[in-house]
Amino acid sequence: MPKPFAPKVVTANALIEGDVVYLAADDAWVRDLAQAEILTDEAVAQVRLLEASARAHEAVGVYLADVAPGTTGPQPTHFREDFRRRGPSNYYHGKQASR
Repeated sequence: MPKPFAPKVVTANALIEGDVVYLAADDAWVRDLAQAEILTDEAVAQVRLLEASARAHEAVGVYLADVAPGTTGPQPTHFREDFRRRGPSNYYHGKQASR
């Protein structure tokens, strides 16, 4: 029996800066997970993934990441996604310094 479809967001890395980015409902790449479009339909998620993958001049490594709806927007359900949104772990800079 197939597993039920879990809510997802489209995520990638910005081509120039390398920052983690998420696809918003207006097709903009945003750096804040709270602004990402939550996809709850598998067919729509696949279409959005294909559309985002075609924008290789803006972002690379495009994929769907599982999330859970939260009061402040989507929340990662896997430690990898939570880790990615916090920025590099090699030293305290960038996103880590602003939190």
